[in-house]
Amino acid sequence: MQDLVAFFRQFSFCSMALRLLLAMAVGGVLGLGRTRRGRSAGFRTYMLISVGAAMCAMISLYLYQMLKGPWAETAARVGEKFDASRMAAQAMTGIGFLGAGIIVKEAHQQVNGVTTATGLFAAVCMGVAAGVGFYEVVLLSVLVVGLVLNLLSPLEGAFKRHLRNITLYVEFDSPENISVITELLNEQHVHIYDIDIEQTEQKAAKPPSAIFVLQMSRENHSHSGILSSLAELSCVRSVQELIS
Repeated sequence: MQDLVAFFRQFSFCSMALRLLLAMAVGGVLGLGRTRRGRSAGFRTYMLISVGAAMCAMISLYLYQMLKGPWAETAARVGEKFDASRMAAQAMTGIGFLGAGIIVKEAHQQVNGVTTATGLFAAVCMGVAAGVGFYEVVLLSVLVVGLVLNLLSPLEGAFKRHLRNITLYVEFDSPENISVITELLNEQHVHIYDIDIEQTEQKAAKPPSAIFVLQMSRENHSHSGILSSLAELSCVRSVQELIS
């Protein structure tokens, strides 16, 4: 087994094919669960990101071997110096720009795309590891990162819905209705941390709205209960929980 691993660590055509296929496989594993949940960056995106990172790593290895071998005389004559990690570092920089473009601020102070960006960064790291033949860390990291991205997502949502802290987006008839809403919250022993009234243009047909940052009591911390109570108010047009 050790001899087989040592063989594939050598920079040969077989090892290059294995590294690209391994990078494609681990990227696909990470992206498959996101495709099933309808995320923008999914199966093929993660595959391409991981394969591209593996290619960058192998290009670095190729240039290093060429400068130490066939190009050694020319490199010595012109004084060429080469950092073998240069291409892999550029892959990290490139995914940083891509991740920054993915992270966007949506309506109601919500930020979307952070998990996608960090998942793509993990895919780049695994691709680099596959490209340099660090097979052990590739196999371990795909298990860990795959667990975080695909299996822990429902657990995270369930955990957030059982927290005492809750953020609500509420639309109502007029700004005067805020006092009615806060009175109901006080009756249910809900602590109001902050109320952010969203500004709307006068010509817009959108009703006034506000974001409420709340902490519910220990005795009554049902998210659905507080949503139902607010929805029953005649002045409230719509209410929804904001989960980042």
